[in-house]
Parts: sequence; structure tokens; C-alpha cells
Amino acid sequence: MMQDVFQLIARAQAEYVRCIDDGDLAGWPDFFVDECIYKVTTAENHKRGLEASLIYAASRGMLMDRVASLRDANIYERHAYRHLLGQPYIVSEDLDVVRSETSFMVVRIMRDGTKSLFVTGRYLDAYVRNGNSVRLRERVAVCDSSRIDTLLALPL
Repeated sequence: MMQDVFQLIARAQAEYVRCIDDGDLAGWPDFFVDECIYKVTTAENHKRGLEASLIYAASRGMLMDRVASLRDANIYERHAYRHLLGQPYIVSEDLDVVRSETSFMVVRIMRDGTKSLFVTGRYLDAYVRNGNSVRLRERVAVCDSSRIDTLLALPL
């Protein structure tokens, strides 16, 4: 059973980062259930149990609003991401919810071709299982550094 859920989560992770890296932000909210949490925070805040975060959304609707604002309202220098993921580690598995942790590294590619290591960290996830698929109920992207570039526009 553990192997099956591992494969489901590994596939969901790969599809998630492919969506962002390919610039298909309109499809990004589809990885989440309607009542979900998406949060980007620092390791220090997470360790201390502080709720403050750099990005916070409490529903799939809020994620859709974020995509719409990135497309229509926000002004930021155009860039893209390339995610590198570690293997997901299954922390716990209940009847319908699977918790996992996955390390990530994100390279930012600017319009002029400049590349830089943007952020490293880990995803702390709660997936809802539905047959042969999983969707995120909660994703907390815990960034290793407390120094975050101000160009945190795209989802991690």
C-alpha cells in the first residue's frame, strides 16, 4: 500500500512542478481541493510555530485569484522557475489523508537568460486520496532561508 501512495504522490509532485515550470499557472489551482491551505513561510517561522507567512491562501478560490492577479494586475519582471525535487517521504497515511515531505530547489530564470538559485526548502503536504489520484489539501512550502528575494511572485 505504501508503494502505491508513494507513486501517486511522486507523480502528483512531478505534474505540479511541470505545470509551474511550463508557465501554465491557470492549471495550478487544480492540484488543490476546494478547501485547502497554501502557504510559503521561512524555516525559522515554521520552527517557532509562527503563523506569519510570505504567501497565504485558504481556499482554491484564493489560489485562482492569485493567478488572475499575476496575469492581470501585478507588475513584476517576467521570469520562470525550474524545480528540482527530492523523493517524497511519506510521513503518515490515514484512510483518506497522506502526509508527505519533499525537498525542493528552485532556479529562477530571468528574461535575459540570467539564472540563479532562487530558493531551497521542503514541501510539507497533506494529500487527499481519491481512488487513483491525490490532490493537495495543504501545502506549506518551508524555505530554508529567512532571506527571500522580493520577486516571489510565482507559486513555489
